[in-house]
Amino acid sequence: MTTPTEPVLTLLDPAEIDFPDTSQALTEPDGLLAVGGDLAPEWLLAAYRRGIFPWFSDDQPILWWSPDPRCVVIPDQLRVSRSLRKTIRRGTYQVTTDRAFKAVISACAEPREESPGTWITRDMHEAYVHMHHLGHAHSVEAWLGDELVGGLYGLAIGRVFFGESMFHRATDASKVAFVHLIAQLAQWGCRLVDCQVSNSHLMSLGAIEIPRAEFERVLAGEVERPTHQRAADDRAVGAGDGGGRHHHR
Repeated sequence: MTTPTEPVLTLLDPAEIDFPDTSQALTEPDGLLAVGGDLAPEWLLAAYRRGIFPWFSDDQPILWWSPDPRCVVIPDQLRVSRSLRKTIRRGTYQVTTDRAFKAVISACAEPREESPGTWITRDMHEAYVHMHHLGHAHSVEAWLGDELVGGLYGLAIGRVFFGESMFHRATDASKVAFVHLIAQLAQWGCRLVDCQVSNSHLMSLGAIEIPRAEFERVLAGEVERPTHQRAADDRAVGAGDGGGRHHHR
């Protein structure tokens, strides 16, 4: 009688973009799939298209993950509390897209009370800023006057938005940005927002967990659909459309 073997962590060759099947991901820690590789755009696009993302600290090599279950938001199932709707209707915050990507990712990387470290390393910061310049990574900003008080960033591939992180410096600012993003994505026919790993902040907004296999089935079709043209840098998202790792991870 043979004993089932435990999955083995795959060491990636930086000269060849190739990921193992996600079924090989470890169960402890949940979803750890591979180590090594590169953060070049070609690597990141190949990874996200398969539902794989990088997540590591300064003292670690590049680690790639595919957790099971997967935390997602279905745009037409977004849950907005009565108090948050009131905040949006009052127009407390002005919401823009792709106006301050660098500022948003820098704010997301700042230490927090519950997490003094950060997984947004210098290399990760540079990689996603580069992806923004290429039109793959986007930010949503919440402003109080001229002050950036909340926001989020992530990647858009096909009709899927891959959320990376969000931050707030004022009450509900990140939630307002998130609600505005979801409203716009719903108008564009986006079926899936990947939130990667669940937390109470996301669950309060209607995020759910689904099996990795189901996530990958939907993902495979949606990333191949035509994507919408990138919004102009200073374009404001319509107010009143009714919005970590807060860090998602």
